[in-house]
Amino acid sequence: MTIDPTLFLADFQSMSSFGATPRGGVDRQAATPTDGQTRNWFRGLCEGHGFSVEYDQIGNQFALLELAPGAPYVAIGSHLDSQPLGGRFDGAYGVLAAAHAAIAVRDRVTAEGGAVFNIAVVNWFNEEGCRFKPSMMGSSVFTGKLDADLALQTQDPHGITVREALESIGTIGDTTVDLAAYVEIHIEQGRSLEDAGATIGLVESTWGANKYEFTVHGEQSHTGATVIADRRDALFAAASMVVAAREVAEDHTDDDGMVITSCGEFTVFPNSPVVVASQVDLLIDVRSTDPDRLARADADLRRRIEGIQARSGVRIERGAEHIWEAKAYDRAGMDLARSCADELGLEHRVVRTLAGHDSTNLKDHVPTIMLFVPSAEGITHNELEYTSDEDMVAGLRLLEQVVGRVVTGEFVPER
Repeated sequence: MTIDPTLFLADFQSMSSFGATPRGGVDRQAATPTDGQTRNWFRGLCEGHGFSVEYDQIGNQFALLELAPGAPYVAIGSHLDSQPLGGRFDGAYGVLAAAHAAIAVRDRVTAEGGAVFNIAVVNWFNEEGCRFKPSMMGSSVFTGKLDADLALQTQDPHGITVREALESIGTIGDTTVDLAAYVEIHIEQGRSLEDAGATIGLVESTWGANKYEFTVHGEQSHTGATVIADRRDALFAAASMVVAAREVAEDHTDDDGMVITSCGEFTVFPNSPVVVASQVDLLIDVRSTDPDRLARADADLRRRIEGIQARSGVRIERGAEHIWEAKAYDRAGMDLARSCADELGLEHRVVRTLAGHDSTNLKDHVPTIMLFVPSAEGITHNELEYTSDEDMVAGLRLLEQVVGRVVTGEFVPER
């Protein structure tokens, strides 16, 4: 069998109905009932094609195909969970494409022989990190970067633990999977491919990222009766930190390199219109491809935060952090993907990923190949996120070729 684009697109439409939002996106945060429904739908799809589906201790979902008994697995996948009011392509495209590519590879090698590795299609748990922190939780536990018990005890804003949430949707187990390599395809979440007129991105490295949780401790008081000099305003200090982060990005970006900073979460207590805030929780991240530039920007941000603390009369506490380095993907794997794209006549270019993906963790564990397809106008983490059917199918065809060559040993990862 070869890839069936009509069937793939029909499955993608069905998958996108789970957690569908009014503007064409999805909302299925990790281990919510909607995420559970999507996982069960995907399980049924895979089992219908002869996969066995299992879960590990942190809820990673593995659809397994045994092609070479006793051999390790080549994993292919991404994630099915989303941001609140997120897009229907982010992560989910890569999981469904992995299943369809695996089916085509299975049928081909069954007919022709030559399989060296087995195939595992994987849906990583809690890649997005919006309900439970940190992001990329499932792949972090799988690769040993995050303790499983600590992750399972993590609570969402309502006090529900990861373990409780996974048990409620019945997707936690004890399986283990021995990997030889990992391949992931994802929407770019940027506009470089679209701007270049390219169909495929061959990802050569990640950006470095430093993500910090902060708590600003002030003192609650009356917004009308408390004069400015007497205030210890946690909100004023936190807002100053957001501005400082933006200024750090601007000051450390020039023609030779870029820094990106953001504040993606902001919670104010008690959040009353006539009360000076006593506490603010926020998350700030700093990203760059250049480790030296990233270090300078990070140090500058810390200095500015110390100044904000002194000026505001508050106490700024730095909590959990999530850090990954700018690091290259497997060079031989990228060359293999380039060869496959050339054979298929797909226009491609080498790119770096600004966003974090599960491959960010896997590349430090096994040889990893990361591929992109275009995102229209670079819109992502947004209901209006869009990738054309043609680009999705082109990426699927490439994925099938890449995985087929890896599984049959044309690219043999070092163990």
